[in-house]
Amino acid sequence: MGSGGLSRRRFVGTLAGSAAGVTLPAATACDDAPAPADPPDTAAPEATSPGPRPSAQTESRAPSGPRPLYLGTYTSVEGGGTGIGLATYDPATGRITGTGTIGGVGDPSYLALHPSGRTLYAVDEREEGAVTAVRLGDRKVLGSRSTGGAAPCHLSVHPSGRWLLSANYGTGSVAVHPIDASGALGERTDLVTHSSPPPGPGQEGPHAHQFLTSPDGGHVLAVDLGTDTVYSYRLDQKAGTLTAVGRAQAKPGAGPRHLTFHPGGRYAYLANEADNTVAVCAYDPESGRLTIGDEQSTGTGSGTNYPAQIVVTPNGRYAYLANRGHDSLARYAVESDGARLRLLGTVPVAGDFPRQIALSPDGALLFAANQRSSTVSVFQIDGDSGELRLAGEPFASPVAVCALPL
Repeated sequence: MGSGGLSRRRFVGTLAGSAAGVTLPAATACDDAPAPADPPDTAAPEATSPGPRPSAQTESRAPSGPRPLYLGTYTSVEGGGTGIGLATYDPATGRITGTGTIGGVGDPSYLALHPSGRTLYAVDEREEGAVTAVRLGDRKVLGSRSTGGAAPCHLSVHPSGRWLLSANYGTGSVAVHPIDASGALGERTDLVTHSSPPPGPGQEGPHAHQFLTSPDGGHVLAVDLGTDTVYSYRLDQKAGTLTAVGRAQAKPGAGPRHLTFHPGGRYAYLANEADNTVAVCAYDPESGRLTIGDEQSTGTGSGTNYPAQIVVTPNGRYAYLANRGHDSLARYAVESDGARLRLLGTVPVAGDFPRQIALSPDGALLFAANQRSSTVSVFQIDGDSGELRLAGEPFASPVAVCALPL
């Protein structure tokens, strides 16, 4: 049931940090529930974090009533789920209520929403990888398409809503699929394998871990753990084909896993799984190229830890990192318009092995999907200090590896 590499991703994290904030120069070139009764035309807009005590201004923007939450899992492992988990959450308290499952999707370990809010996409993280579309209005599975590779572990939708981007971990490739007017997927339009540079220390080949669009929408970037590289491409939005425009190489053996952009669009933050570090990156929208800065601490000390995912609040003031092993969330102050991260400390995640984290659209809540404890922890975010406060007991969800709050 899957390759050794796939097994390692699921249960260990692939491979086995401590400076103050680092400031980068300007960017230069270098080589991550039931549907609403009336789905919105666009995904819910992100606003300044209201925190536990919102101001009158933020209070007026706060969502009311239960909001949808979709949960990713593995269906082919012991104790796993049976499809995409359905739940709702209270935007004020963070309390989660389970409401069912969307079946017919195998190993949906990562989820993404179409900009229209009407279609959900999931990877099928299997040896013969695929991506699946689900219409949220009636929860109908619209079909699956091959990704052309093994163990796809991440996907995202281009802001135009016309293209689905996916990363094949097992074979180190990235794929592009067209999205039609109904939200269904067409046949793959491109597949690029990361054949250069050679694999980093301890790696047997490329391992694409993320494929996302830059904030300016002009480029797409692929994070590859196996080659210690972030690849920049230009996406032809008529043909759905990729043209390489640059490479940013992390420190050998860093194992970059996940990249998140600051709202300003000129800086991004890279979580390095293998060497337990994070890095601030400068981004040049004109060329699409990234510059990776010095490595920084995850706040976990000398113990074994695998950083998983980093998120930034909508107002750009704070960043949070999921630490697997230390089982904590690191909190950073974002300074100098995004060019600097300053570690403020860590809090226990109230679970085991936080595989993925996500913010609610209003930035008031943080959700952590804890793979080994099969739980989802929810934290309230203080809008002034960025401090995290656990919002009640974690929600039980089988082999929770992705939480997507709407």
